[in-house]
Amino acid sequence: MADLSFDGRVAVVTGGGRGLGREYALLLAERGAAVVVNDVGGALDGAGTDEGPAHEVAREITDAGGRAVASTDSVATAAGGRAIIDTAVENFGRIDILVHNAGIVRRAALRDMTDEDFEAVLDVHLRGAFHVVRPAFGLMCDAGYGRIVLTSSIGGLYGNHEVANYAVAKAGVIGLSNVAAMEGAAHNVTSNVIVPAAVTRMAAGIDTSAYPPMGPELVAPVVGYLAHESCTATGELFIALAGRVATAAITESPGVYRPSWTMADVAEHFDAIRDRSEPVTFPVVPDAHGDHIRYSFAMAAQAGAMSARAKSSQAGAMSARAKSSQAGATHA
Repeated sequence: MADLSFDGRVAVVTGGGRGLGREYALLLAERGAAVVVNDVGGALDGAGTDEGPAHEVAREITDAGGRAVASTDSVATAAGGRAIIDTAVENFGRIDILVHNAGIVRRAALRDMTDEDFEAVLDVHLRGAFHVVRPAFGLMCDAGYGRIVLTSSIGGLYGNHEVANYAVAKAGVIGLSNVAAMEGAAHNVTSNVIVPAAVTRMAAGIDTSAYPPMGPELVAPVVGYLAHESCTATGELFIALAGRVATAAITESPGVYRPSWTMADVAEHFDAIRDRSEPVTFPVVPDAHGDHIRYSFAMAAQAGAMSARAKSSQAGAMSARAKSSQAGATHA
């Protein structure tokens, strides 16, 4: 496939001043997109601000002949989110691509985590995603085109120690992306989630000496493709870790149907309830929510039909026996 370009497209990258976000911004700009590089330039825990990182990346892009402007508004507030999207419209006339990558880390054991640390992380990762998706989404739908890439994490999929705030936020992002995918489907607006892992400042305090190569450059092409017009995938989760690119999905076991349940019934059927040897997966688009419900309803309907047939067969057998008995009595 020929090199994919973003000529004429306008992208917003939050957290674009460092690490993964910087790599995304540079790749999009190199391939022709006009880029809003958003970054407040705070510390890893979100403290403080520094306009330098966003402006440095924007300058790097323009020095190379590309188009970029810096934004230092915070995704943590609704006003900040609107201002970021407004920056794209005011400078470039539109928004086609939104990559929400901004994030902070505040570690603490679950039993010790403060309300402040919990809320601060949700403000940037989860509420921050909503604060930029909401104003961008309407513009994209009205224009009949858009590509949204939101950032989750392994912690959002599986959890991790001492990051309950981060895990909750990253799990919530998946739900937001799924709704954007469903509601955007009729307007050529896609929304997907990237689950990246790279050695950046977010890995501070972790011994990475035994890790294989895990630079941001191994993740950026995946995000770039998800942001491209030729990619029609939507409502999906993509993993990019140490050169491995994969998808993740929520799966269910087929389950067990009974017309009524007791606790003892649950215990008796527990292994079958948990058996995912034949997993069931419902694609988010067009209607995973409805498909999930219809699947369960179908099991109930099938069981009901079988029960009705059994009752009909039993009634028929009883009627046949009665007729035979009557005939025998008459013959006698």
